[in-house]
Amino acid sequence: MIKIAIPVSIILLSICDDLSAQKLLTEGMLIEETLGATDTVVYQFDVGPDHFVLGELNQISVNASMRLLDPNDQLLETREHPARGPMVLSFENIDEGRHTLEVFSQTGETGSFELSLNSVQPLASDPSALVNQLMAPYDRMDSPGAVVSVWQNGAVLFSKAYGMANLTYGIPFELDTPTNIGSTSKQFTAFAIMLLNDRGQLSLDDDIRKHLPELPEFEHLITVRNLINHTSGLREFLNLFIMAGRQLWNGDHIDRKELIAIVQRQPALQNPPNTEWNYNNTAFGLAAMIVERISEMPFHKFMQDNVFDPLEMTRSQVRPSAEHIVPNRSVGYLLGADGFEEKKDLGGAVGAGGIYASVGDLQRWSENYRNPVVGNAKIFEEMMTSFVLDDGEKTDYGYGLMIKEQRGLKRVEHGGADVAHRSQLVLYPEINAGLTVQSNHANFDSSVAYRLGAAFFGEHMDPENSEGSDFDPDSYDLENFDELAGKYALDAAPSFVLDFTRSGDSLFTQATDQIKLEIIPTSDLTFRLTRVEASVEFHRNEDGTVDSVTLEQAGQLQRATRISSVDGPESTDPDDFQGTYFSEEIETFYRVRVEDGSLILNQLRLGDMELRFTIKDTYSAVSGLTVSFERDRNDQVVALYLANGRTRNVRFEKVR
Repeated sequence: MIKIAIPVSIILLSICDDLSAQKLLTEGMLIEETLGATDTVVYQFDVGPDHFVLGELNQISVNASMRLLDPNDQLLETREHPARGPMVLSFENIDEGRHTLEVFSQTGETGSFELSLNSVQPLASDPSALVNQLMAPYDRMDSPGAVVSVWQNGAVLFSKAYGMANLTYGIPFELDTPTNIGSTSKQFTAFAIMLLNDRGQLSLDDDIRKHLPELPEFEHLITVRNLINHTSGLREFLNLFIMAGRQLWNGDHIDRKELIAIVQRQPALQNPPNTEWNYNNTAFGLAAMIVERISEMPFHKFMQDNVFDPLEMTRSQVRPSAEHIVPNRSVGYLLGADGFEEKKDLGGAVGAGGIYASVGDLQRWSENYRNPVVGNAKIFEEMMTSFVLDDGEKTDYGYGLMIKEQRGLKRVEHGGADVAHRSQLVLYPEINAGLTVQSNHANFDSSVAYRLGAAFFGEHMDPENSEGSDFDPDSYDLENFDELAGKYALDAAPSFVLDFTRSGDSLFTQATDQIKLEIIPTSDLTFRLTRVEASVEFHRNEDGTVDSVTLEQAGQLQRATRISSVDGPESTDPDDFQGTYFSEEIETFYRVRVEDGSLILNQLRLGDMELRFTIKDTYSAVSGLTVSFERDRNDQVVALYLANGRTRNVRFEKVR
């Protein structure tokens, strides 16, 4: 699936110079190729309408990138992976005709690869057969796997496991395999808070310092409610540690005590509580600590006694540390330079993540929403009600749950991604149905859950592409879009820019370093993106001028502010920025130097990062960091500010 990525994961498109002769691919064919440093090898293959294609690009001695073009030479998808080894290619095609596959060297090196087109077949119309098609890349004895379960009215409609839970010992995935559900855990933490609130042991309107007095007294009061609906204004601690050079994806341990310490060093809130929704692992980590303080027991013990045991969730538990034993669990894997590598879970993530559960246990949990064995209907109604900000803006989040619509049908959900585990739990409360997908493969796209939801429950949804709206796109006056067109820089990372344009009768958006996507009006100020589950909404200020836009994708909201221009040459002398900068907040040095005319940002553990000019005194790095420099009244650079998505405005003072 093509995505407009949040800045920490931008898809880069490579540009290649020389095209070789086109070659025709057919099903079952295996091709061996040697790829030159500047070559692009071009293949073509034919598909009928609504077909599923499965192939494999095996990078033997070269790191290869791939681009897929439709019969009209429009870019459909880009795939690349920094590691050698097999790269599974799977996609659904909606256009009949001859498609083009371009393969080129990602690093400018010469090497060899193998390409095979394993299966080209009509997209299954039967939901169960469709699941098998979409899970085919994970249905292998040499690969991490996945598991899918679908249910309605308490009955399982489909349930199947694919691939391996443990490659070292050759243990296949089973339906009862406990799997790290990552941030899907947040609904359990929110429920624990709501349960204590229902029992009168806390109030959602309590100052969090009532229960965690060691936290600093910020300029605005933060309530318990702010923690479980992502409106606290606290910085996201995982992003802070990444900024400090901690390599969380490589087992770099974070102790829970460090969560308190990093909050204690935060000099001010990113924004006043209740004024902005910003997905935040810090808040849920603190919420779990509040549960511990009030219950006088460890969070994992509280959850076991109050949730898992009463619901007979026998294959579920909170993993309090990355060293804690979870019997028969899946192991997380990331494709590395020499094949799949085992990856440890995130440390310090209890409350924000940390739960292992089987698909059957998640079904039992979801059924508790409708017929509570623990808790009550009032709790779950509140958890599934969208929170409204102080300015009246309605969020897509309740307490630990995303609240969305899928073609007119209410969809309640939460996904999760630990280092190498992926999860998505989706509920359709209006039809008493749900499903979950889980995987121990870091490249698994858990948004496939929405595709499966449409396959099994599409009869309860509005027709395809209607989006549940009565708005007729053909009625939209295209000239009105001229007022909206322009460039909007993401508030959390100003180097990531959304560019909105009109060409004839078509409207488009293009994000930094990504392909251009057509957008379809759903109202005068809202639009949905094509080929990706995302939407945008434009906003007017008090004088009626359009000054910002909100991007919604995968349940996350990103605000972007209109800018005059991001193009044109840099007028500032890069020597102005050279020096050493230190942040007391994260106790970290960054250094800036000029090398061969380029501005280089360096952190001891992160290494060198070339900076790319965006707007005046603002630069971006491929790593996802945005760097903004501060000047004094004499125009001298005195500090820099770093942002990396959910965490922003971390100040580094120039010390030399």
